[in-house]
Amino acid sequence: MSKLFSDTPEVLGIIGGMGPMASAYFQRLVVSMTDAELDQQHLPSVLLNLPTIPDRTAFLLGKSDQSPVPVLREAVKTLETVGATRFVVTCVTSHCFYDQVAAESPIPWIHAVRETAALLKSEGVKKAGILATSGTVQTGLFQAELEKAGIAWEIPDEEGQQSVMHLIYHNVKAGKPVEMHRFDRVVSNMREAGCEVCILGCTELSLIKRDYPVSGCVDVLEVLARAAVIQCGKKLRPEFQRLIQRD
Repeated sequence: MSKLFSDTPEVLGIIGGMGPMASAYFQRLVVSMTDAELDQQHLPSVLLNLPTIPDRTAFLLGKSDQSPVPVLREAVKTLETVGATRFVVTCVTSHCFYDQVAAESPIPWIHAVRETAALLKSEGVKKAGILATSGTVQTGLFQAELEKAGIAWEIPDEEGQQSVMHLIYHNVKAGKPVEMHRFDRVVSNMREAGCEVCILGCTELSLIKRDYPVSGCVDVLEVLARAAVIQCGKKLRPEFQRLIQRD
């Protein structure tokens, strides 16, 4: 462990850069959610900003033969070397490689999707809509965790999924204004299908919630930040005890 953290019981490692703004926003969320009055009461963390990690969705959909797994494994080893005691990955699609990476990890990976399913269960949600990359949807990552929690789910139809991917890749990642009519249409369709809540299951979608008025959605990045604060032994600000605001 680095001497910098020798007297620190918990240090959060962050594998970010996927995309870069999402990992920056995650750090802001952690600071905002921590009930601290002094610098020294906040959570020590180490960010590896790695935008060069191969595209996760492209690999999962067979459009690329570059697996992100080797880079993720190396990143975890680096975090452990500098003193991180547990880590997060601020990219939901990367959780599709959880088993391959966590099996060799010397420190625990806080699983954003499992934390989200657990939160929805605790709030009594019976059915949730999944808004995520096509790679995440295709692997059934959210579907499996929701089913374990006894929660029904819905995914967008083909046109709706194309809109979700457009929002992620051609709006947020491209640094362009969000076409909210696309977002609102997808959420409306999920509601019509009986979903009580829509999961913003991609950290690019988290940035839409940050910048635009969005209701009836739970943000996976907010859930992950909340879990990191709690699991690293810090006190959570009361206003973040609940993350779901329903209409």
